[in-house]
This record gives sequence, structure tokens and C-alpha cells, in this order.
Amino acid sequence: MTTLLWQPSAERIEAARMTRFRRFVNERHHLSLDSYAELHRWSVDDLPSFWAAAWDFLEIRASEPFRKPVEDLSMFPGTRWFPGARLNFAENLLRHRDDRTAFIFVGETAAPRRVSYAELYELVSRTAQALRAAGVGPGDRVAGYLPNLIETAVGMLAATSLGAVWSSCATDLGPAAAAERLGQTEPKVLFAVDAYRYKHRAFECLADTARLVDRIPSIERVVVVHYAGDPDPDGAALSGLRGAVHFDDFIGSQPGGDIAFSQLPFDHPAVVMFSSGTTGRPKCLVQSGGGILLNQRKELVLHVDLRREDTIFYVTTASWMMWNWLMSALGVGSTIVLYDGHPAYPDVLALWRLLADLRVSIFGTSASYLASLQRQECQPKDEVDLSALREILQTGSALSPEGFAYVYEAIKADLHFNSISGGTDINGCFAIGSPTQPVYAGQLQGKGLGMKIECYDPDGRPVRDEQGELVCEAPAPSMPLRFAGDPDGRRYHDAYFDVYPGVWRHGDYVRFDSRTGGITFLGRSDAVLKPSGVRIGTAEIYNLVEQLPEVADSLAIGQDWRGDQRILLFVKLAPGEELTRELEVAIAHTLRHDASPRHVPGRILAVPDIPYTLNGKKVETAVAHLLHGRPVTNRDALINPASLDHFASLVEELRAR
Repeated sequence: MTTLLWQPSAERIEAARMTRFRRFVNERHHLSLDSYAELHRWSVDDLPSFWAAAWDFLEIRASEPFRKPVEDLSMFPGTRWFPGARLNFAENLLRHRDDRTAFIFVGETAAPRRVSYAELYELVSRTAQALRAAGVGPGDRVAGYLPNLIETAVGMLAATSLGAVWSSCATDLGPAAAAERLGQTEPKVLFAVDAYRYKHRAFECLADTARLVDRIPSIERVVVVHYAGDPDPDGAALSGLRGAVHFDDFIGSQPGGDIAFSQLPFDHPAVVMFSSGTTGRPKCLVQSGGGILLNQRKELVLHVDLRREDTIFYVTTASWMMWNWLMSALGVGSTIVLYDGHPAYPDVLALWRLLADLRVSIFGTSASYLASLQRQECQPKDEVDLSALREILQTGSALSPEGFAYVYEAIKADLHFNSISGGTDINGCFAIGSPTQPVYAGQLQGKGLGMKIECYDPDGRPVRDEQGELVCEAPAPSMPLRFAGDPDGRRYHDAYFDVYPGVWRHGDYVRFDSRTGGITFLGRSDAVLKPSGVRIGTAEIYNLVEQLPEVADSLAIGQDWRGDQRILLFVKLAPGEELTRELEVAIAHTLRHDASPRHVPGRILAVPDIPYTLNGKKVETAVAHLLHGRPVTNRDALINPASLDHFASLVEELRAR
């Protein structure tokens, strides 16, 4: 029996923006929708009317109106949304220009820094003018290799105000892995940082940035933000970095003032997100400014019930799509907390003291962080004042029913626990909560408005109350326009549409509850690794590990482990080699140094053989199925099916430790 954990009060339901939107739709279309379930059904049965209603209710700013909401829904992929409309992504985020606080930046050891909406607007204006003077215009690419700083947001806003396309990676990603991503966009300008801190330790970044720039010949200018490095008044520290200039010098002579926002079609590219790189180089997912603006504003205003008076804080880095999602809160006029550092430094209550001090009303985090608190029996409600907190958002990986209960028992009994899931692919959510719905243990509250998602069995039939594939049967505006470097669209098609023709297969196992309407996420159905919610492609691991002379071949999978996911790395050793402690350390060092700490496996095991398909592809999913107790249905497609027997013999040990 699914446990009910929270029910919104009648007053909360009445005040919710979701309720106001439902009444708005009823009045506009002469309907009598009486519940969220009915509103969602209408939203996917009449997608053009829904997205047009969302556009008006959410007050999207455009210099030219759209001719119609969508041209042809049967083009999937390839649907064209809101033809005729002209707008600017950054202009919609910078609609406020007053003294209310836009950002509060907090580092591990730095005093909080506050920037008002008026100050942010001026900073973006000066940066945009400097970028224009550097030759950046519509369609050019600007990249960030930065921590979660105010200047990271400024770079994104300035670039998109000009119609340039933004992409970013956090500095905990090694220069080789960052170049695999950012290099594909061929950026003209790179924003970087001198150093950052993590667990009170300073990490110098200029050498890594130089290696990154050496790998990307398109970069003409490197704008370096001073954060945790030594002062460099004469710029001597930048002498070895091609085209480098300090941020303050870059914008120093620009006067600021009104921003000349480039007015662009709805489907003009605004950001490039990166896939995990499971089968090779990470794919560049080109996404439209109009699409992510409309979808993220829908999620923040309706599903999260975000308001101008809120302070929202999401623990994220600039590599994760949740950073992009958080930036859209600027369009609501809320105060955004940007945090850089370890979430449990100097102790497990560090973030909770911050929430109390800053009067945070909406807090976002990962399943792994909550599971860690639960294991340590941490009771934030007994230690800090959380009276301002009314909502916790959680994503990254599935949280157990016990984890849901822990939130209400140890953090706060009366709050909206809004577990969300979607991904980098759509820069938003397929499944998400609603402030008007009850919360059940282990379940996301339901389907996102306008998201026609289903749970399919292996034959492509919708099912309830049993495990199946998460799919989306209709287009949504924030789905990628295309993949960079994919002129015929083949890679895009193969990534999502090669299993169920004309239907997006997302790569998650789910179960839809016919009684509650809730959705339980059960793990990945593909080879993407997601430790702590961060997407990692297996190819990134193979490309590094298999350069070691002791390793002949390797296989990486994600194992659901203690409320998170850990990476298991299986290595087939070269003849005469053994998996010694020294080799394990060498593998871990290689991955940590050349990729990131998150690429380091939780366990490394030697195996006699690696399973392959008949056409020469490694078979991560079959091993993952074995480990998680699922049937392996593709043995006939393997060139060496007996290789699975050894993996099967390891299952009990790997489940135990």
C-alpha cells in the first residue's frame, strides 16, 4: 500500500498558480476541468491550445506575435513551434530591473555577495557590449568553464541577449572532458576562472584552461573571472593563456545602459547541452531559446509555484541542466542563491544553516544528498529554523520511499516535496509535482503539463502498475532542435526514436500507479551512468582506462546503491597482468585527473571477458539487468553470451558490498 505523506491544505490549493491556470483555461475554452488529472489530459489532447494558453498566462514577452502555436505535430522529430514569433531569451529573464536581490552568491569561505536586479541588468549590459565589441553576434558560440558564480550567469545572459549560443562546463570537469564537449560548439569566446575552492582547498584553474584552449582553435578571447586565485593587477598570470583578459578589464570601458536585445525566431538556438557520451563523443543538443524559456517558465510558475517573494536555492554546477533551469527563475523575479563548494563542508548541517540564514523558501537537491543525511541520522528540523521553507525539489536519481518519509520526519512535516525527473535532453521535466496534489512515498506526483508521456511494455503497449519504458508520444517545445554535427539527423533519431517509431524513448524504467496517478522511477534502461545525478557516458571511461597498458578491455555500469548510483568498472586485463591495488589506484587517478572525481568507480573488478553484440558493441545493459534482477532478453544478439555467466556469479557479492 502506497503511503500518503502530505496533502496540501484547501488554502494552499486555492492560492496556487496551478489553480489559477486551470480556471484561466476553463474560462478561455469554456471547459469545466476540475482537477489536475483533467487539466493534464486536456493539455496533451489539445497541445496547440495548451501551449498557446501557457504562453499568455506566463506572459512571454515577444516583439512579434506567433501565427499559430505549432505547424505540424506529426513531424516528430522536426516539429516547428510558434512560427512568426520574435523574442529574446535573455530579455524574458531580465524583465525586472529594480532593487530586489537577484543573486546571493555563497562560497565555502567567502562572505555572501548580493546583486540586485538593477545591478545585474547593468552588469549584463556592459558584458554584452564587450562581447559585441569582440565580434560576437547572433549564432556565434560563447562558452563557460566556470564554477557556479554570478559571472557565469552574466556570461550566459550577455551572450543570449546578442543571439549568441551559450554552453558551459563546471571546473571539476577535466580539460580533456571539457574539450570533448565545448570543442564541438567551436566557441569564439570562453569565460573562465582563476581558481575555485572545494573542502577549503584551492584549485588553480589557469593551467587547465590553457590546455582546454589549446584543444579548441576557434577560441579568440578568454575572459578570466577572479574568484579564489591570487590578485593579478598587471595580468602577468594570464601571459600563457591565448587571448586572455581579466573580466573587469574586459567590461571596464563599456558604459552599460539599456540592452539592445536581439529579436529572434522562437526556434533560434540559445543553448547547447551535452549528452553523457555513452557511445562516443558527448552529443551537442542544440535547444531553442523560445522552447526552454516557455517550458521552464511553465515548470517554475505552475508546478513549483515559484513567486517573486521566494528565495530559491538549488545545489548544482554549471555542467548540469539544473543550472540552466535555475537561471529561468530570474524571469519570475525571485532571489536565487548560488552556492559553490561541498554541500557537507565543514559539517553535515552546513547547507541547512545557510537555508535558515537566507530564509530560503524553495530548496533543490539530489537523492544522494538526502540519502546521505538519512544514513547519518541527521535531523535538520531540530537544529535550525526552517520556518521559511515551503518546498523541497529533488532530482538526479530515484529516491526510495524511505527517503521520502525521511524528508517529512527529519526536515519538515508540512512542505511540498516535489520530486522531478526529465533530463538534459529536454532541459526540463517529463514528470514533476504540483502544489495542488498529494505526495505519496516513492512517487513523483504525476506527468508534466503538455508532456504526453506513457509507460510502455516491450511490445510498445501502455501499461499501469508494472515496470516499463518511459516514453513521450508527442513533441514538446524544449526538445532539441538538432544535434550539432548531425546534418542528416541520424544521430538524433537513433538516440530517441529507434525503438518505438515516432515515439521518444527516454531511457528510464518507470511504473505508473493507476490508483494515485504517481510515477515511480526504477533506474536507467540504457547505459548512461548517473552517480549523484550527474550524467556520465561510459565511453568517457573506456577512452581513458583502455589507454593503460594493463587493461585490454573494460565495461562500466551503474548500480543502484544506498539511495544513489555507484559506478562498477569491470576490466579485462592484458595477458600476464593482475588487478593489484597499485593498478586500481592508477585507474582511479587517471579518471579523476583526466575526467572528474565523479568518473571514479565505486568498485573495480577483473573479469575474463567483456560481452559484445554481433556487430561489435559492448553490452552494458545486459550486465545491469543481471545485477538488478531483471531478465536479459538479448543473449542471442551476443557474440560471446557465455561471458555473462561470470557476471552472474558476482551478483550476490555486489549486492552485499
